[in-house]
Amino acid sequence: MSTSVSEESTPTVRVESDSLGPLEVPVDAYYGVHTQRAMDNFPITKRPISVYPDLVIALAQVKLAAARANAEIGVLSQDKSDAIQAACQEIIDGNLHEEFAVGVIQGGAGTSSNMNANEVIANRALEILGHVKGEYQYIHPIDDVNRSQSTNDAYPTALKLSVIYSLKRFLDELDLLRKSFLAKSEEFAHILKVGRTQMQDAVPMTLGQEFHGFATTLGEDHSRLKETIWLMSEINLGATAIGTGITADPRYASTVVRHLREITGLDLETAPDLVEATSDVGSFMSFSGAMKRSAIKLSKICNDLRLLSSGPQAGLGEINLPAKQAGSSIMPGKVNPVIPEAVSQVAYAVAGADMTVTMAAEAGQLQLNAFEPVIAHSILQSITWMTGACWTLRVNCIDGITANVKRLDAMVGSSVGVVTALTPYIGYSASAAIAKTALLTGGNVADMVVEAELMTREQVTELLSPARLSGLETVTMANPVVAKILEKSDVPTVGATLGESQHPDE
Repeated sequence: MSTSVSEESTPTVRVESDSLGPLEVPVDAYYGVHTQRAMDNFPITKRPISVYPDLVIALAQVKLAAARANAEIGVLSQDKSDAIQAACQEIIDGNLHEEFAVGVIQGGAGTSSNMNANEVIANRALEILGHVKGEYQYIHPIDDVNRSQSTNDAYPTALKLSVIYSLKRFLDELDLLRKSFLAKSEEFAHILKVGRTQMQDAVPMTLGQEFHGFATTLGEDHSRLKETIWLMSEINLGATAIGTGITADPRYASTVVRHLREITGLDLETAPDLVEATSDVGSFMSFSGAMKRSAIKLSKICNDLRLLSSGPQAGLGEINLPAKQAGSSIMPGKVNPVIPEAVSQVAYAVAGADMTVTMAAEAGQLQLNAFEPVIAHSILQSITWMTGACWTLRVNCIDGITANVKRLDAMVGSSVGVVTALTPYIGYSASAAIAKTALLTGGNVADMVVEAELMTREQVTELLSPARLSGLETVTMANPVVAKILEKSDVPTVGATLGESQHPDE
């Protein structure tokens, strides 16, 4: 690669050359000819790799570790190594990210991203040494910054690091969302409601139990995703082109991983089979699948929130979501569940991204997968969007949910599901008759049981308490109210074998 400066008095471009010939590059750009060609070739997404700062930082960390390792084993001068390290550290600290300008979708298995990093680091290192951008005879993007490396080991290593960084932030946000649901479960712990199966009324539960279930499912996903970090901790740095380590000193692989551990603070290890590790993207598939699971379960929760808040007059109307914006350009006063809707759309995008990762993984041939850029984009976008989705769901929705207690009480009172709790004491036939009447009249089940002289008010109140109906307290024979009921009844006792007086399918 050679370079020359345009002959204009105030040049706006410099000319760099590669094996394909000369090409103009903006004079102030820290990137060079390889990056410029990639920008010209892949103006597809209008999204540069800098939209993922974790990836940019991870690329700089890989180059920093390489510069240290190359100096330690004596294949790079200390002066060059120091300048490269200083440039890398500036990028790690958040500078020059706008110079990472190649598109997120690109051909070449990530070569454009790797060269973008090499050129930016080289040109900044040249400035640090007092030279002009493009004077690569002093520090070269490939010979020096990319020393002992290939795109095929540097890029996937950086991608794994960036996934770990992004994932840790997502896990923090997911845990905050879990805690938000948990707080609501405690707030709603004694509010009774009707449970539903197959969209039909079932037996009672508490609203707190419902929200506790949401918290539990998010906690399970947190655990599963956290387990995937170890998948990203096995790297192929030192493999160079196909895993044989060609062009790298035999001491390099172990040295560079040691330095990368120190730089990142991560428990990284070199893959035992570098040929396999260079061609295989199974770890990305596993991680993407775990992200999809989390996204779909979160969307299920959001759909439940939309159903529970539906109405407010003609729907379930059991909970009230915070009103965040006007819901219609034509219907005054309409407010829609916009936050859960947005989160579900993120989930659909994550599911689509997982299919993209799957297809890209399948399409890899022989010793390298050429489609890692779309894998990188799909995974990093999914993590970024899910992090934002969890934040907005927590802050703009969950924390502000209130219960519509009067409506919940009314529905529980007239719910035929409540009578299920009484069948061990008054028998299935009597319970079915009460249920049928309640459905026809909309009457209160407890009142009808008392009016039919099947139980006293005290007995009904005891057996239909929120704690009993929701399973938070267990009814036993030691309960004096229960014992008194059973003394006057010939129906089976609690736990007895189902007989003719009880329906065998309920």
